[in-house]
Amino acid sequence: MGSPKTLSTARLTLRAPRRGDEDALFALHSDAEVMRYFSEPPWTDPDRAARQIDDDAAAFERGGFFRFSIVLKETQRMIGNCTLYALHRQNRRAEIGYALQRQHWGKGYMNEALEALLAYAFNDLDLNRLEADIDPRNEASKVCLERLGFIREGFMRERWIVGGEVCDSELYGLLRREWKGAPA
Repeated sequence: MGSPKTLSTARLTLRAPRRGDEDALFALHSDAEVMRYFSEPPWTDPDRAARQIDDDAAAFERGGFFRFSIVLKETQRMIGNCTLYALHRQNRRAEIGYALQRQHWGKGYMNEALEALLAYAFNDLDLNRLEADIDPRNEASKVCLERLGFIREGFMRERWIVGGEVCDSELYGLLRREWKGAPA
């Protein structure tokens, strides 16, 4: 399938991870508030960022996992990422994940980035279904997903244990035919 093109919105560029993103990636994943509802604890090893970039860039190139770096056009700095993963080609389904640096919360950047990611998933990859698994306490994530048309489809008790804390999970789904960007 090859690697995807760079995606562009009015304020953002979504591209493959690359060297030079290390500081921004570590800042993102080491922030306890950003990672509060993530499926892993905050990073403590700054070298993890370089390893993650190498792993993600290789997966991106293979076409099986796409963690797009979200770059603010105005500054050319990476401010977050959004991911298509667990791709099931036969079933035309994938999961999404996302994270944004705290100083950029509340500005509509994640909604803008995810709109581009959904268009890529449904139009370019010809997927039929996208799924998101979030912590039910993450109100901002719920609002973002619902704004994009995702429907809450399930609740799983004590699904994750992150940093010793047992957490529930809410499952959201979006079908291509229900997507706001779908052709009429």
